[in-house]
Amino acid sequence: MELSDLQTFAVVARTGGITRAAEALNTVQSNVTQRIKALEAEIGTMLFERHSRGMTLTGAGLRLLPYADRMAALSREALLAARDDGEPKGPLMIGSMETTAAVRLPTLLAHFHQRFPAVALSLRTAPTADLVAGVLDGTLDGAFVAGPIDHPELAGVTAFEEELVLVTARRFESLAALRAATAGSGPTALVFRAGCTYRQRLEQIINDFGWPAASRIELGTLDGMIGCVAAGMGVALLPRAVVTRHEMIGSVGLHTLEPSYARVETLFIHRRAAHRTSALSAFMDGLAGRDRDIAA
Repeated sequence: MELSDLQTFAVVARTGGITRAAEALNTVQSNVTQRIKALEAEIGTMLFERHSRGMTLTGAGLRLLPYADRMAALSREALLAARDDGEPKGPLMIGSMETTAAVRLPTLLAHFHQRFPAVALSLRTAPTADLVAGVLDGTLDGAFVAGPIDHPELAGVTAFEEELVLVTARRFESLAALRAATAGSGPTALVFRAGCTYRQRLEQIINDFGWPAASRIELGTLDGMIGCVAAGMGVALLPRAVVTRHEMIGSVGLHTLEPSYARVETLFIHRRAAHRTSALSAFMDGLAGRDRDIAA
């Protein structure tokens, strides 16, 4: 089974079609088609269902995809390990929750880049669940996620401690005022997409506050979420540090919650068994203490 065929298969699976996969791989469609057909012939079953809207994975394709991802990640890891001579350099892919990236990381990343300019640093933002999956399949070298995380293949260290606050329109001076104004159905919850730990925590608060019928609106950006809260669309659960540094702070109200709701650790996670490159080691050294004043 050729690694290049598996890599092509994974791109087709994620793009949903031969044309888009060829564009992503910078090759011709016939080459993509040939590789998929060769892989299906070798396995002895169809990996995709073809239809007018593109291609979707069959059961066999769904089972194969995680192995293709792992083999691609292992190939990348082997290459990086062979090239690693102890000097931090080469690619370093870091993942982060959007809220952490917005407030906690700019200074940290800038400092790291100044110290290690030969490291090709990349940052990808996503919900915690997606970030955990990315670290596990090797597409991310490490990630900042909301704790706790308990997985035998992952190691994690506390990077930051956050206090979550309920963010509302400015007119609500207290949680009591919010409850009175939204008696019965409760306020609309403004949330990030599924897999976000803060969303799960807000769901718990909604239930505990007696608002199980509250509607949910999913938003894709931090700025959009705070703007919608300021406009009175609903409430959000965000780290206090994120909102207090935001330019719209005067337009929203922040409400302190009990520690069981409010306290959350941001962890930096990585795979235990993976080769820790010099670039990742340098990044983690800075986070762990040598540059504590930068990370705080």
